[in-house]
Amino acid sequence: MRDLAQIRENIDEIDEKIVKLMESRLSLAAQVAEYKRKNDKPVLDKDREWEKLKKVEMLAETDFSKKSVNELFQQIMAICRKRQYQLLAERETDTAEGFETVEAFDFSQANIIYQGVEGAYAQMAVKAFFGETTNGSSVDTWREAMEAIRTKKADYAVLPIENSSAGIVSENYDLLVEYDNSIIGEQVIKVEHALLGLPGTKITDITTVCSHPQALMQCVDFLDGYRDWERISLKNTAMAAKKVAEEKNKTQAAIANPVTAKIYGLEVLKEAINDNEKNSTRFLIVAGKKIAGKDAKKISICFEIPHKSGSLYQILSHFIFNNLNMSKIESRPIKEKSFEYRFFVDFEGNLSDSAVRNALKGLKEEALHLRILGNY
Repeated sequence: MRDLAQIRENIDEIDEKIVKLMESRLSLAAQVAEYKRKNDKPVLDKDREWEKLKKVEMLAETDFSKKSVNELFQQIMAICRKRQYQLLAERETDTAEGFETVEAFDFSQANIIYQGVEGAYAQMAVKAFFGETTNGSSVDTWREAMEAIRTKKADYAVLPIENSSAGIVSENYDLLVEYDNSIIGEQVIKVEHALLGLPGTKITDITTVCSHPQALMQCVDFLDGYRDWERISLKNTAMAAKKVAEEKNKTQAAIANPVTAKIYGLEVLKEAINDNEKNSTRFLIVAGKKIAGKDAKKISICFEIPHKSGSLYQILSHFIFNNLNMSKIESRPIKEKSFEYRFFVDFEGNLSDSAVRNALKGLKEEALHLRILGNY
């Protein structure tokens, strides 16, 4: 049996040759990129890659080595594509991907819209992001809010997108795709739920509790102590408080922020009933046009990919290769395609960054559909 040190020495010699050959391969990939640029050809040529994989497989002798060679050359070709995307991205002049870049936003005369009634968490997000003196206007649904900025009846809409305990607001992810609006900012609001009732109400009087579905989920530990209560879902927490105040029924209670108790003349029956005291909701600030701040540091995109093995891995490799920090990924079903999904990704960067341009170039070519939702 050969000494391990000798075997490793041989491996090092082979690895050195592989490195030099890979550099030669990348040099040729650069030449291919220049040819494709001049002849307006796409980087990804699926038929050529498939033929290449079959050809190199035939050079291998065993089933294991054939599979190994196939996997190796998939990676080699993927790396070479990324080099081509990099070179092509350097030649592009539209670095902002169609977005108008501004030094700063002027919100002084802005018309802001949110879903709900006075006291809603969305209204709190409006005040936190745009200023305490800003109240905004309300509509009944998030769709109406998106429609308002699409038709220029409002400048900005404020939408909840996820809660740290209850997860994403799936309806609003779908609306981001449906409407050609763009995200210009975000605001995190701490969630503080309380049980509210009419003045003089005792907890033993209650038979029904109402709130937003996520608020009910966020207080499940408390509510499980009262399993005989009927739980009613409404469009938001402030609407629940308003309902209790207007209907004047002592058997009803609402789960909402304590602030709404003062607004609607209710009494706090039990404070801090949410399961997680560090619970918070992230809101998106959405505009009706493609616009981004010059110093924006976060990008949100969505994309669809081929429904086959390895597609998501190949797409996400563009973030890894360009050293981009991906902070979030979510998926939502594509309505017109059974059991296929659209992916939403948040990552750090600015549309003018070279690494971002490189990644987006690759994503555009390899995804079935790509959309930039905002840079903020």
